[in-house]
Amino acid sequence: MAPRKTIALAIALAAVLLGGAATAPSTGPAPLPVPATSPAPVAAAPAQPAQTDAHALTAEDLHPFLDGLVPYALHRGDMAGATIAVVKDGRLIFAQGYGYADLKTKKPVVADETLFRPGSVSKLFTWTAVMQLVEQKKLDLDADVNTYLDFKIPEKFGKPITLRNIMTHSAGFEESVTDTFVEKPEQQYPLHDYLIKRMPARIFPPGKVVAYSNFATTIAGYIVQRVSGEKFEDYVANHIFKPLGMDHSSFAQPLPPTLQKGMAVGYKQASDPTPVPYEVVQASPAGALAATSTDMAKFMIAHLQDGAGLIKPETAKQMHSRNFTFAPGLLNGFDLGFYQENRNGHRIIGHAGDTVAFHSDLHLILDADTGIFMSFNSLGKDGEAQEVRWALFRAFLDRYFPYSPPDEKTVADPSKDNAKVVGWYGASRRKDSALKLLFALGQTEVAAQPDGTITVSAFKDFSGAVKKWRNVGPLLYREVGGQTHLQFVETKDGDIDFFQSDDFLPVEELQRVHGLEQLSLLKLLGLGTIAVCALALVVWFGGWIVRRRFRRPLEMTGSQARLRLGARLGALLYLLVILGWVGLITAVSANEFLLFNGGLNTWMTLLYVLGALAVLGGLAMAANGALRLVNGPGGWLARAGDLVLGLAGLYGIWAILDFGLANFQLNI
Repeated sequence: MAPRKTIALAIALAAVLLGGAATAPSTGPAPLPVPATSPAPVAAAPAQPAQTDAHALTAEDLHPFLDGLVPYALHRGDMAGATIAVVKDGRLIFAQGYGYADLKTKKPVVADETLFRPGSVSKLFTWTAVMQLVEQKKLDLDADVNTYLDFKIPEKFGKPITLRNIMTHSAGFEESVTDTFVEKPEQQYPLHDYLIKRMPARIFPPGKVVAYSNFATTIAGYIVQRVSGEKFEDYVANHIFKPLGMDHSSFAQPLPPTLQKGMAVGYKQASDPTPVPYEVVQASPAGALAATSTDMAKFMIAHLQDGAGLIKPETAKQMHSRNFTFAPGLLNGFDLGFYQENRNGHRIIGHAGDTVAFHSDLHLILDADTGIFMSFNSLGKDGEAQEVRWALFRAFLDRYFPYSPPDEKTVADPSKDNAKVVGWYGASRRKDSALKLLFALGQTEVAAQPDGTITVSAFKDFSGAVKKWRNVGPLLYREVGGQTHLQFVETKDGDIDFFQSDDFLPVEELQRVHGLEQLSLLKLLGLGTIAVCALALVVWFGGWIVRRRFRRPLEMTGSQARLRLGARLGALLYLLVILGWVGLITAVSANEFLLFNGGLNTWMTLLYVLGALAVLGGLAMAANGALRLVNGPGGWLARAGDLVLGLAGLYGIWAILDFGLANFQLNI
């Protein structure tokens, strides 16, 4: 059992022993058809009545509950510190720091003094700022955003991008990485320049597909800056922080001197005391906030109290109502900026946030007037912070809002739907222009099981076992022993387009992958190509040694010999391309900032050159195989070997072109 799964399971069990729900909560991956969209808010499902076995949500109950779980999770997960705040009925009822804000000095985390980096939870402030300007009729959610910009987002798909698209992450941009973070404050440049220089490709029509985008959020922040006439960080300080009394919060980078002394140090693991330097977010409206948990509590209270102090009640209602749904009915979708996390029969909205060092969650249980914010200043062993966040929140829900989900009968014969949905799926949040191969390697497999259930490779429970799902309706599946669902959506032609689930955050959809791009074929043909190329080089070199030893030169014309040499060099280039990309992935795993700071540019340029040369080599491999088969020289074994090498060359050409391994795109 993996260590991180052990800790998550222990949290679930401890929650039960401390008086939580009868069933342990489940977890899913964090941050991952033509979906139906609705410009008008859609009413959420009504909450289920509270159950009599719920614990009272009070400070007296929260302290033993969280004090018993969080220190254990920090210790076992190898995390330095955490801060948690809980609000209820317009009041802060719990705020506690755990562990260390600074491992070197053993400085403890203090809830109302220690600042953490909430990461993408920052976006909620950007969306609130947008809605303030909508109230003032300075912005229109459904207008072309080019109306508010001093540069132009190029036309595509015959439909403009709107602020509503951006706030529901359906603007259609591919993932954007370069310069999202920079290493030092002085390396920042104006938002205007960043948006022009790092504009990603548009790969989906606006309003059709959710693909989470930091870049699009930065567009919204820049629009706030242009329309208000204030720098973005100043606008938030003046119109959100100040009215709420959030005196220990800032988007400024570096932090103001008065706040720097309270800033928690970030780490990868507590056992490695090397600090992660203060992370400078170039895409600042998407994630630059630093704040105490008690300040975040004030923000939660404002939204729970119909926007009190920030926006009008009708605006808050609009922000907290569904504006995008992947599929009708059960599944969570997007409100305006907030995403839905409905669980245990309650209406829940929220947002998660991650930097390299800090990992945070904010949840608002709207129909219970309750909010919880938590943040950790370390990723921890095996990414433990990700699992702990899910485990703690679900344990919190099961203790204070216990729930018995309604029974849903399994479809009598699930084989028809099972046969339709099995296959490979890739995330809509991806890059198609560069690094496409890296995203392809992260595909999810849906597989049918002998007992009539299906499994989804990315969905595991706290023990690390892959979850099973049973068919409870047309293309609808429910977790065995749990309350969450999978919904598969068809195209107009009746093929599966994508699936979504309320077991993970609705920041992307899992789209069906077809043909040679399926991971199973990618592995099979990729490994086969590697083996064929490696064997061809071994035979080539071995044959050269034998012929030299016995002085028996090959009997072929000069053009045949040159083409044969080109084919072998092509095989060598293929292997170099593969080794180069493996090296790049390894380097990124060791230092994430290489993705952000352009540190890969030289390496990628060299790999692109190798890729272009490998295409030429692949053509030589294919031509040599065809001509050798027809004209010889050599017996059937030699001809068959060169034919197989030629086929490998053709596959390599397709792979290099399809996955962008020679497109010279450095804006990743």
